[in-house]
Amino acid sequence: MKTHYYLSWFNDFFPEKLVKWLHEDIKDRKSLVMISAQPSGHKGEQVNIDDVFERTWFNQANIIFDEYHLIDHRMQKEDAQRLIKNASVIFLCGGNPVWQKDFLAEYELSDAIKNSNAVIMGASAGAINMAAKWLSLINTDDDVETGTIYDGIGFDHFAYESHSKRDYSTFVQGYLFPLSEEIDVYAVEQESAIRVKDGKIEIIGPVYLISHSKIQKLVETF
Repeated sequence: MKTHYYLSWFNDFFPEKLVKWLHEDIKDRKSLVMISAQPSGHKGEQVNIDDVFERTWFNQANIIFDEYHLIDHRMQKEDAQRLIKNASVIFLCGGNPVWQKDFLAEYELSDAIKNSNAVIMGASAGAINMAAKWLSLINTDDDVETGTIYDGIGFDHFAYESHSKRDYSTFVQGYLFPLSEEIDVYAVEQESAIRVKDGKIEIIGPVYLISHSKIQKLVETF
C-alpha cells in the first residue's frame, strides 16, 4: 500500500483534516527522514533537524518520531541511502526544486525513495519533485518568464505546481496550459494537500486540475 502526500505550504500548522489523515496513515513512527531543498546551504555546520521549519508541523500535529534525520551535503551518500531505506516517513522539504532535483540525482536517492515502503511526503519544492513532471519558470531580463519542463521522481502520473505567490488568478492566465496538453497538472494554492493512496486521489483546500488547457477547481474529498 503506497501513500503519497503532495503539500503546498502551511504558514502555521497542518490543517485539522490533514492531521486526521496523517494519524491514519503514519502508524510506524520510528524515523522521519527529511531531504533538504537547500542542500548546500549549511556547509560546515552541524546538522540540526530542529532548524527545519517543516518539522514543527509534525510536532503541532502530535506526530512524534523516535529519530529525526536531515539529509543534505553534510551527510555522506551512503549514510543518506541507508536512512532512506529504514525511514518510516520520507519528507522532501520546501526550497529550491532545481537544487533538490540535482541533489537527489547526485546522491542517487530517487530510486531508493521509490522502492521504500515509507509514507512519502513533500511540501512545495519537495512535492513538485515527487510528481512526474513540473515546470520551472525563470524571469528573463525583459521581465518575460520562460519555462523549462523537468522530470520528477514520478510517484504518480501527473504534473504538480505549488508556489506561495501563485493562485487561481495566475493559473488561469495559462502558463501551465502547454504542459497540460501533455499531462494533467494539479495546481494548488497555500493551505492545500493532495493525498494519493493506492492510486486514489483525495484533496484538501484550493486545488485545480488543468487538463488540455482547461482549468477546474476540484471539490474537497475529505
